[in-house]
Amino acid sequence: MVKVHDLGIKFRMAKRRRARALDFILERGARNRQRSRNEFWALRHVSFTVERGETLGIIGRNGSGKSTLLRVIAGVYPPDEGKVSVDGEVSTLFSLGTGFNSELSGRDNIYLDGIMIGLSKMQIDGIIDGIIEFTELGDFIDMPVRTYSTGMRARLGFAIAVNSDKDILLIDEIMSVGDAAFRQKADVEMSRIIGEKTVLLVSHNTNTIKRFANKVIWLDKGIMAAMGEPEDVTKQYLAAYQVKEMPPDLD
Repeated sequence: MVKVHDLGIKFRMAKRRRARALDFILERGARNRQRSRNEFWALRHVSFTVERGETLGIIGRNGSGKSTLLRVIAGVYPPDEGKVSVDGEVSTLFSLGTGFNSELSGRDNIYLDGIMIGLSKMQIDGIIDGIIEFTELGDFIDMPVRTYSTGMRARLGFAIAVNSDKDILLIDEIMSVGDAAFRQKADVEMSRIIGEKTVLLVSHNTNTIKRFANKVIWLDKGIMAAMGEPEDVTKQYLAAYQVKEMPPDLD
């Protein structure tokens, strides 16, 4: 189970240096205002609960705080406000190839990434054949990851994450990446683990969200704009930005 209560995450923006004369003209008497502008809240007053076996969809425009939220739950960022409680072990899939060493082979990266998410070498030994078979990388599995295409990285990362024995799976913008064959295969694998694991799924594809999520939260500039049934929340989200939903056959 994942429980988030009144979560707030604050970041400091890097200040671009200006000429001293311009600094004097623009900033004289406004130092306090400038100091406050150098900080911004990536998330504020975010609260929700994901029960064991549920899938939570997270939608929102770029910069709305979706990926930041997953990183807080994964323990990458500590909260500045509020509390996050995670009951279970977490496996993460943050975009493509996050954590991969480009100079190592795909096989070596399976061990590296597996250890990073808390698996032992013995556990990885037991699942590596299934991971390699799922990726369909063939001889490329022993080639450096820097030689991989985007789709090949996607297959490798997804296979590692879904084959772990962790209770909670965090997926950030991976379901819509790769060729049609990979997306179909990923859909089948997701359907298998839905209900078995607790899943938090970030995606811009509202069809994917509606297919897999039990409930959805919509983040807008770090604030929860809505939470509820997938059909209702995605409809509100699309209407707010006057965006037409992608036809299902284009997923």
